[in-house]
Amino acid sequence: MNKKELSILGVAALSLGGLLAYARRRQLLARLLDLPPVRNGVTVTTGVRVPMPDGTTLAADHYQPQVPGRGPTVLIRTPYGRGGRDGIPARLSAYCFAERGYHVIAQDTRGRFDSAAAGEFEPYVHEAADGAATIAWIAGQPWSDGQVAMWGASYVGYVQWAAASSGTPYLKALLPIITQAHLGGSLPHGQVYLDRTLRWMLILDSLSRPDLTPWQRMQRAYVAPAQDQVLAAGFDHLPLATVDEAVFGRPVPLYRRWLAHPAVDDPYWQAVDFRARVASVTAPVHLVAGWYDIFLSGQLADYSALAAAGAGPYLTIGPWTHMDLRNQLHGLREGLRWFDAHLLGRGRPRAQAVRLYVMGADEWREYPAWPPPATEMAYHLHPAGLLLADPAPAGALPDHYRYDPADPTPNLGGPLLSGHAGPRDNRPLEARPDVLTYTTPKLTRPVTVIGPVRLVLYVHSSLEHTDFFGRLCDVQPSGESINICDGILRLVPGSGEPRPDGSRRIVVELAATAYAFRPGHQIRLLVASGAHPRFARNLGTGEPPQSGTRLAAADQTIYHDAAHPSAICLPCVMP
Repeated sequence: MNKKELSILGVAALSLGGLLAYARRRQLLARLLDLPPVRNGVTVTTGVRVPMPDGTTLAADHYQPQVPGRGPTVLIRTPYGRGGRDGIPARLSAYCFAERGYHVIAQDTRGRFDSAAAGEFEPYVHEAADGAATIAWIAGQPWSDGQVAMWGASYVGYVQWAAASSGTPYLKALLPIITQAHLGGSLPHGQVYLDRTLRWMLILDSLSRPDLTPWQRMQRAYVAPAQDQVLAAGFDHLPLATVDEAVFGRPVPLYRRWLAHPAVDDPYWQAVDFRARVASVTAPVHLVAGWYDIFLSGQLADYSALAAAGAGPYLTIGPWTHMDLRNQLHGLREGLRWFDAHLLGRGRPRAQAVRLYVMGADEWREYPAWPPPATEMAYHLHPAGLLLADPAPAGALPDHYRYDPADPTPNLGGPLLSGHAGPRDNRPLEARPDVLTYTTPKLTRPVTVIGPVRLVLYVHSSLEHTDFFGRLCDVQPSGESINICDGILRLVPGSGEPRPDGSRRIVVELAATAYAFRPGHQIRLLVASGAHPRFARNLGTGEPPQSGTRLAAADQTIYHDAAHPSAICLPCVMP
């Protein structure tokens, strides 16, 4: 989508005037955004109360297509506002589906907006039961033909997995966008997504503030510089247990509840983790993901679970970040095609199940499955910051750096829940003394990488508790170093593969990508021990992350010789 299209969608999503303009010029907008033609008018009934098994009711709006007879329904369940000024994105999506023949139920999740009377919003906990109850209610309505599809992004995608876990027979198609079947809990060994957690708390808080104007709410919820002003006090605050007070001036119940259950295998999180049930979902699923999305790895795991079960999932991955409007617009287009095929018997899904945007080449490619066949090629670390196909010779001296949590290595770009996400010039990061880089000579032929990337390192640390972070970059002829994919690994006593000389062999998963390195460019590996505040800094002391306050600096060694063949492993395909 070009900038003109983005501007149109942004204006429409941020103002009531945009919504009215959309209603008047809907055919024009459909053409501009490459949507199917509008087929019918829409009647909207607001404030519908949907009963839940516990006797409470949730608020919803019904968008009814002006067509005779009963028809299928698209369900959109959201904590971000189904209506009013704050809910305009949900309303625009609802209109798009309803204007093409679908009933749409847009619903505030329990505890949010007009569903607040149903109780406190406790993320994840009620979504399976509430989703299943809403679907059953829809199936029983006189205007329903008993077929329900679900659509939406992020949390609005997670609720699809929650509802599907109930085994409801009425759910006939899913289209989860930039999401995964498990959103809660921490990384292994208590590692915390600090930036992501604080920004999501700020979004929820901002959208619920009646003392702010609609424009102030949108700024505080979605504009990164405005968010940064609020969150700055929390990024460097210790202990993590009271970060909520530093940011919001008060304890935040949901944050405290999460801290009380830090382990991903805690029963609290297991109850809302639907990964084990993904393979049993019988409704056709089309997943829409982004190469710079915060949930990419989990979404690919969901795809793999469905594929292994023979469910025939579809997958689309674009060059998008989590907050990029393009992912939802693309998801809207795919949703209309997917639901038409599976609920209306109109048209067919595309021939190939997997469609990927190959960055660098700036083109879409289609494959029968993910990941496509590839040949793994290892680029080995060498002295003097070289990255070469051949391993380094025996006796090559290692590299060293010091990681100090009092001045933690910052994050720059990548998968974030903010406008700071995506590809960025990493040269400011690479200039730091606590960052190492290894770079190939200029390429004489293209190298196309499609699939999961991993980093094998032979390391030693002066501390038993430390992190290692790796990032793949493309060095442009101009010198810009653009990040492609990355990952982090937390080491604790006993982790890694010990070596006789005291070093450890570790594998850092750098997530997946589809990227074409062009001739004249260079492949670069960045190695560090943090990406703060995207990942809360490792204090180095082994204290619990929630309560730790002491800081210890780590002296890090990266080996790269014949006995320690450190390398980044790239899944290469034909250009």
